Amino acid sequence: MKVSSLLACIAAAAPAAGFAPSLTSSPLAARSSPSADGLPSLQPDGASSAGCTLVAPAPSLSRRTRLYMGWGPDPIWSPAAIESNIVACPSGSCVSLRVNVADGSEFIYPGQYVQVKPAGDDSVNPIFLAIASAPTGEAPKPAPKGKKGSEADAAAGPEPSSPAPATWEFLIKKTDNNAWITDAAPGSTVAMSQVMGGGFPIEENLEGFKYDFPTQNVLLFAGGSGIAPIRSAIESGQLNVGGGRTCTLYYGVSTPDDMPYVSKFPEWEERGVQVVPVVSRPDVPCESGAMWGGRTGYVQNALEEDGVPIPRNSGALMCGVKGMCEGVKSMLMDSGVFEGRVLTNF
Repeated sequence: MKVSSLLACIAAAAPAAGFAPSLTSSPLAARSSPSADGLPSLQPDGASSAGCTLVAPAPSLSRRTRLYMGWGPDPIWSPAAIESNIVACPSGSCVSLRVNVADGSEFIYPGQYVQVKPAGDDSVNPIFLAIASAPTGEAPKPAPKGKKGSEADAAAGPEPSSPAPATWEFLIKKTDNNAWITDAAPGSTVAMSQVMGGGFPIEENLEGFKYDFPTQNVLLFAGGSGIAPIRSAIESGQLNVGGGRTCTLYYGVSTPDDMPYVSKFPEWEERGVQVVPVVSRPDVPCESGAMWGGRTGYVQNALEEDGVPIPRNSGALMCGVKGMCEGVKSMLMDSGVFEGRVLTNF
């Protein structure tokens, strides 16, 4: 069933909750009711939708300082300005931030992330945030076959020579200890690391014939704020949907009011992505007055019900809680999907 046939009256019900996405139709029908619980947490408190765990406190901030975290590269801190901060879903359980950065050229793959901490506050640990918007940098060109060394480097073209300012978006679930960023006012400044991680290895594993069979079917799985890097993948164009390649997104949340990016679903479907929202607690009253008429349970249940078409020609991207990712991966591999084509961003 298409998303447009599921979404009914969120535009009419949501203003009472202070939220009004730009849809003229949505999967929900109105009723009056008390507020709902928040989104399921994707990480422990103090972590974020990048899927990483914090292991060390942050030192004092200078314009560009380093912090050793015990794994991965040391963060190099730079100031970043909050452009806007809006409620991302009717329940108010998460916010969408637009942040201006001095150089966006390092963000080249969906699923990459940054560390963020308050400017000048030693008492708060950094959090990890996957960038939700499409990449703003360009991937390096592969060396032509048969060329090595300086000849290949010359053929690939010059490295970026100057910073390219950019605006990135982040989706952040509210927790008891991250009000410093979820309540950040436009114009305020935070400290942000360089871009980290390799993101989803899409080109390496979904393109070409590495696994003997071309990827004709892409499956996307997200839970709660884990939709952030999946949105980046959809809007990046790097999934190469169309021309014989299909794509389906399974997106799970607790209640209809906990669902960000509803207004983007029609845009994603125009890009060729079939959107399958799944609500695990459809009977919980919603403050917006919404009623759910779509799929229920968890994304694993929806996948089990639908099955995996052409598994040996399928690949998947996922971001969410450990149980969801493990369950989905097991089902995909049992159906015949190559393990190397089940991708995460960390």
